[in-house]
Amino acid sequence: MTPTPAHDVVAIGRTGVDVYPLEHGVGLADVHTFRKFLGGSATNVAVAAARHGRNVALVTKVGDDPFGRYVRREAARLGVDPRYISVLEGDGPPTPVTFCEVFPPDDFPLYFYRYPSAPDLLLTPGDVPLDAVRDARVFWATVTGLSQEPSRGTHFAAWEARARRAHTVLDLDYRPMFWADPAEASEQVGKALEHVTVAVGNREECEVAVGETDPHRAADALLERGLDLAVVKQGPKGVLAVTPDERVEVEPFPVTVVNGLGAGDAFGGALVHGLLAGWDLRRAIEFANVAGAIVASRLECSTAMPTTYEVEAALAERGMA
Repeated sequence: MTPTPAHDVVAIGRTGVDVYPLEHGVGLADVHTFRKFLGGSATNVAVAAARHGRNVALVTKVGDDPFGRYVRREAARLGVDPRYISVLEGDGPPTPVTFCEVFPPDDFPLYFYRYPSAPDLLLTPGDVPLDAVRDARVFWATVTGLSQEPSRGTHFAAWEARARRAHTVLDLDYRPMFWADPAEASEQVGKALEHVTVAVGNREECEVAVGETDPHRAADALLERGLDLAVVKQGPKGVLAVTPDERVEVEPFPVTVVNGLGAGDAFGGALVHGLLAGWDLRRAIEFANVAGAIVASRLECSTAMPTTYEVEAALAERGMA
């Protein structure tokens, strides 16, 4: 039997349904029309990488309900291998939904309906294809997956199987509503950093991870944990990326913002593409930065992820190609 080729990317973590308003500038209490989309940070990153032609699988769990069936079907439609999207058996929490309010250019409140837990936080080691995790060219995980057991222990089991192979990425993705105490998050992220080779986060997330908000000090502190690459997103000041041998800063890419929520996930999927392509650091970060900006100019997350052609066209238009 011919062995199954390794995935370019295996992502693990949050999934669900985003329910976004089609009326902007008003609160949810006054919105009348909505549209649903596939969502969840790890899921969006998987879709983003697939849009760049990468062979991607998602490890997550959904409820045995209509939204769970939608997640599996929509992930497959968007190019993500759904074989590791397991279904929670028996009684348990439903597939979660997330609502947002849209107040451009910089206010997008989120309302997570995933309490007291969600199926993706009930992942067990038995749900994880450890061979696929070990053999993937990129393994992507998020801090949200560390917020509860059994998901927390499952992530560490996956990292143990992978044995800190390059490119093992941790999206610092700190969401305070999922944690009882920021100190607990800092403790778990600190442990996780011992297992990964790349970390990506904004200044606030870096403070949780390493106690630093200054981008350069935060990046240096991450590298001191043994990482190969630290990426610090600085909002209107652009992006800083640091390796043991190189330090790159890129300016923000100007767009008219519609919804900023999916930009970080688009950045992540595009960064993965650049790493797999073997691009130099500046090219990879510029490409990822533009991918994020494109999604910020659109309403949704997963289905808004740009193709490689769209990103390259935007770069060429600004003379950056």
